[in-house]
Amino acid sequence: MAVERRLPPWLKVKMPGGPVYLEVRERLRSAELHTVCEEAHCPNIGECWERRSATFMILGEICTRACRYCAVTSGRPTGLDMEEPERLARTVEQMALRYCVITSVDRDDLPDGGAFIFAESIRKIGERLPSCHVEVLIPDFQGHWRDLRHVLEAKPAVLNHNIETVRRVFHSVRPKGDYDLSLELLRQSKELAPDIPTKSGMMVGLGETKDEVLETMADLRAVGCDLLTIGQYLRPSPKHVAMDRFYHPDEFFELREAGERMGFRHVASGALVRSSYHADEQHEAATAIISA
Repeated sequence: MAVERRLPPWLKVKMPGGPVYLEVRERLRSAELHTVCEEAHCPNIGECWERRSATFMILGEICTRACRYCAVTSGRPTGLDMEEPERLARTVEQMALRYCVITSVDRDDLPDGGAFIFAESIRKIGERLPSCHVEVLIPDFQGHWRDLRHVLEAKPAVLNHNIETVRRVFHSVRPKGDYDLSLELLRQSKELAPDIPTKSGMMVGLGETKDEVLETMADLRAVGCDLLTIGQYLRPSPKHVAMDRFYHPDEFFELREAGERMGFRHVASGALVRSSYHADEQHEAATAIISA
């Protein structure tokens, strides 16, 4: 039975508001760009923005899906901003980022699911700031692999697609998603572009068992997934699916060790870990392993 509890000490963070945080917020708003940091109520927003790291959310702020754990607004999007990739690239250049993460809302209303805008964003950033590595966190494109190919042809540093939760829980919290389709996307990515690392992320605390978490990790490794993030689910509001329990830091450590034994190049596992949390460091660690 799910219950609400006070946050344990390891989940408490400082309120954002430092000078760099305020500067980054103003720069993003003046460029009319959205970030998943704000839209998804990420607890790491203060830390990440102070170190000039942000995850940009393209394709608008309205999602065509309504996942029961997600704080992003769902509904019917309108239009498509063809100038967004150029604005994004200009902002990344002005911020002198060396690593950039781009994600999006789901746009099932678009013929290509937004793949063109993803690809153009990667290319535009590469033209303006070749030294910046670009990681993309993509939707499932409803299984249209030509759209996935379009994104991969733009040469992202990492191709990320989150499985989010275990098979048994998946449909109840992602009614418009498909567990096996998400696995197949990662497999297809590795087949289409074997040199581009693949990545996925999971939340815990949605009613899964530890054995189920380990089974999902094994499923990800079976399709060649290279990088993994595991973090604590935190309920955004009373209307979202309830949290089952808090995982202790020792449990996150055990999951990281299990993932390393399975052969993931890098596993980031912790209460406040999110898909893009210190993504640059995870990419660097994986690259170092490849080069060794």
